Amino acid sequence: MMLKVEIRKRALKERLSLTDEEYKKLNNSLLNQFKSLDFYEVKTIHVFLPIIEKKEPNTFILIEWLAKNHPQIKIIVPKADFETALMTNHEYIGVDDLQKNLYNILEPQKGNIHSGEIDIVLIPLLSFDKQGYRVGYGKGFYDRFLESINAQKIGLSLSPAIEKIDDVNEHDIRLDFCITPTEIIKF
Repeated sequence: MMLKVEIRKRALKERLSLTDEEYKKLNNSLLNQFKSLDFYEVKTIHVFLPIIEKKEPNTFILIEWLAKNHPQIKIIVPKADFETALMTNHEYIGVDDLQKNLYNILEPQKGNIHSGEIDIVLIPLLSFDKQGYRVGYGKGFYDRFLESINAQKIGLSLSPAIEKIDDVNEHDIRLDFCITPTEIIKF
């Protein structure tokens, strides 16, 4: 049985054991996979901001690449409200606008709130399975956020899929795709 609590523990341990060199290489490979997506009709992308200390995928390199190669795409970043477990979306106006919250997560301070359409959501995860379900940190922020929007749901993972998460529940939202350093998996 592969339960979320165990998967979470193992995935975090694996990720934290990466050397800086391995971490950098995996992120560059992830970026190369990301570049192969079709951005032709994309107007808005929601991008999570990484907790680098936890060796989350470094989305800053994706943001830089998008800004340079697709400046017409609006980049939206989240701000979490831990009282309600809900997120607000803010226009990304640069690294200088970011500040760490109590949980060490970078958040926008002055970026305007975005309430319009979102075409793609890049979703953080610790692990995912071959059915397209993910294991996050367990607070449910993204599942609640994704319930209310009709966007392409793309997970970002530095490691390959596991066989199956056995305790998926009705609140877990399935990914449409997951990008890893070696492939883009469609579910």
